[in-house]
Amino acid sequence: MGHRIGALMFVSRWLQLPLYLGLIVAQVVYVWIFLKELAHLVGDIDSLDETRTMLIVLGLVDVVMVANLLLMVIVGGYETFVARVNLKNHPDEPEWLSHVNANVLKVKLATAIIGISSIHLLKSFIEITGANWRWEQTMWQVIVHLAFIVSAIALALIDRLLPKAADH
Repeated sequence: MGHRIGALMFVSRWLQLPLYLGLIVAQVVYVWIFLKELAHLVGDIDSLDETRTMLIVLGLVDVVMVANLLLMVIVGGYETFVARVNLKNHPDEPEWLSHVNANVLKVKLATAIIGISSIHLLKSFIEITGANWRWEQTMWQVIVHLAFIVSAIALALIDRLLPKAADH
């Protein structure tokens, strides 16, 4: 009986497959958003000032960073929790995939979130001159950004302190 329960638990990892497929659909949505914003940038090139251009470009960078985050979660999560992707000796295999585990994935995700938060914070600072600017909102964005940084440092320290034998 115990063997069957263990086998059922092991097979249940495939329940995560629709989640990863859903994230691929979300990535397609982000590609669509990117293309729309890029068309807006190119289409309005004559009427955009430097600040507005910078905000649109930062938005494009933000979309790319979120797409990168999605890719890390899709590939890294699938590889870690569902099944091997089996890309050995493939010339396009990402370097980080060869040593991915739950802890490495958490640190990479935290770092990506800091990058995304940095873009949002930069956009907020650029828009400070607007009439809708509120000090409290900017202050909370900085506090949340700092919380992301502290969390990433904590995750990296925890990963470094954990025995490497626990990864296998």
